[in-house]
Amino acid sequence: MTADVADRAAVPVISFRGIGLTYPGPPPVEALRPCDLTVDRGEFVAVVGPSGSGKSTFLNIAGLLDAPTSGTYALDGIDTGALRDADRTSLRGLRIGFVFQSFHLLPQRSALENVMLALVYDGTPKRERAGRARQALTQVGLGHRVHALPTRLSGGERQRVAIARALVTEPSLLLCDEPTGNLDTANADSVLGLLDTLHNEGMTILVITHDPLVAARAKRTVTIRDGVLSVSDTAMSQVEP
Repeated sequence: MTADVADRAAVPVISFRGIGLTYPGPPPVEALRPCDLTVDRGEFVAVVGPSGSGKSTFLNIAGLLDAPTSGTYALDGIDTGALRDADRTSLRGLRIGFVFQSFHLLPQRSALENVMLALVYDGTPKRERAGRARQALTQVGLGHRVHALPTRLSGGERQRVAIARALVTEPSLLLCDEPTGNLDTANADSVLGLLDTLHNEGMTILVITHDPLVAARAKRTVTIRDGVLSVSDTAMSQVEP
């Protein structure tokens, strides 16, 4: 391992220091109370809590979709609060891969084309896009389905395409929002198995979920209730509804 690689590995992927978000009133609403959180490279962390607890606010801040109103957020050691909007957008595209409950695939585009679209926005040369997209689909077990339309894929396969799209830019963080929420039990277990594999390969994964079965796959949990974040050192065996 080179010194540069070793130094990068020592820098947390996520570092929250006093991060909070308050919406202006009247009256002001404290959606996320000031909190500290560190997610090291290669961790698999679940963020859990009931509806209205602040999970979406946490997701939006971690994903650089919303700016906090207090504290500092360093992503890969980069102070995101010091960036201009355009630079934050660029950082989000390069360092964070998003996986959503609803897949967000273009139905008229093949699996390969859906994954290639992520490379359009990060500036990858056109001649390289198909090869990298095919490699990402192979990584998630869909090398044989590259030309299939989403309408011809099962729910689990569509989520795998979405994961391939998130991985193809080689992000530092895979940020998953209820990744099994639209799947039956068999497909959900298959997708969770894929996340386990990616984690074992060194990917940093942050999953926002209310499902105890999903949370139990993580190695550490972060619980949010009424905008208050608390951290556990082990995976949750049970999550309150």
